[in-house]
Amino acid sequence: MENSTRSVLLPATLFVALLTAQSSPAWAQSPSPSPTPPEECVECYPPNPTPSPSPTPTPSASPTPSPTSTPSTNAPPATVPGSSAGSINDLAGQRFNQMITNRVLGNVLLGVNEQVNCNDCVSAFGSAGSFSAGIHGRKNLTPNLSLLAGIAYTQYNEGGYHVTSAPIGAFALRYDFVDWGSSRPFFDIGTILSPFQKVRYARSYTTSLGAVSLESSTTSENYAVYGRAGWMSRLSPRDEVAASVEVWQLWQRVKGYTDPATAFNPFDASIATGTDRTNLVKVGGQWTHLFGSSVEANINGGWVQSFGTQSGIVASVTGDGTIVPTIGNQGWFEYGGRLGFRITRGWVADLFLNGTAGPQPVGNTLHGGVGLRISY
Repeated sequence: MENSTRSVLLPATLFVALLTAQSSPAWAQSPSPSPTPPEECVECYPPNPTPSPSPTPTPSASPTPSPTSTPSTNAPPATVPGSSAGSINDLAGQRFNQMITNRVLGNVLLGVNEQVNCNDCVSAFGSAGSFSAGIHGRKNLTPNLSLLAGIAYTQYNEGGYHVTSAPIGAFALRYDFVDWGSSRPFFDIGTILSPFQKVRYARSYTTSLGAVSLESSTTSENYAVYGRAGWMSRLSPRDEVAASVEVWQLWQRVKGYTDPATAFNPFDASIATGTDRTNLVKVGGQWTHLFGSSVEANINGGWVQSFGTQSGIVASVTGDGTIVPTIGNQGWFEYGGRLGFRITRGWVADLFLNGTAGPQPVGNTLHGGVGLRISY
């Protein structure tokens, strides 16, 4: 019985073992290969030498590069900051100087280099520095009242402008209180007229492509009125001294013009017709002396201060718009002198000069000349 049981169990045991072997997993049947890394760490391991093809990415449009500051060779010219407006301010300075120079030349016709009280006389003269030629003199209408007058033709230039043709006329009345004795007051009232002037004005400015220099032609006219109050003393038969205060009002009207046509003037200007104005106060004195019997000498001078000055310039400049310059108050010194040589009775040859000294726009100027004076 026992042998028969063993014979039955042995085949059953072998059958169960076979079934168990067939149902076991593959890793239990053969050696395990190298473990495959997790998906989330694929980037940590290099792919196989023959990876599967990946889709070709669609190229994206490249962004437009931002513009650089490299200048183009075709860039339009630009002015140096302040250069164009500065050229208009220079014009205002030229026109102010023109008013003052015209007044200095006109004063010669009013006997600025002569003594306050003297005989009737007529003088023909010519000057250089500013070319001028004319005639002037005085006539005693009464013992107290005298007429001073003159006319001249002149050309002058200062600081960039050129007055190429200018007639000047002047006249004044002087009241001298001769009945007061050797020390007494006197008063003047007069005018200087200079119409029909031909003038050229210069204008310069700098651009990124170079400098521009222009000269424009137009016409102008100058007018001035003044009053003078002073005190003179005859210290001796050979000496006369005087001190005075003068008040002036000046006008200058300039006809409008535009820049001349040139090959290169990107910031051209148009200047409207306008009137320049200024007021002056002068405090001065003079001394006349006779050396021996044949040499006369006169020196004169004074400080001049302007106030209420207005430029008549209204400029339209391409790229800058409308520019209206201003001129502040100015101060300067005026001086003059004369040496007279008595040739014979009633005939005197004169050497004279007149000038200004001070900052621009008046600056330092000098006008000198010769004259032949006849006293009667």
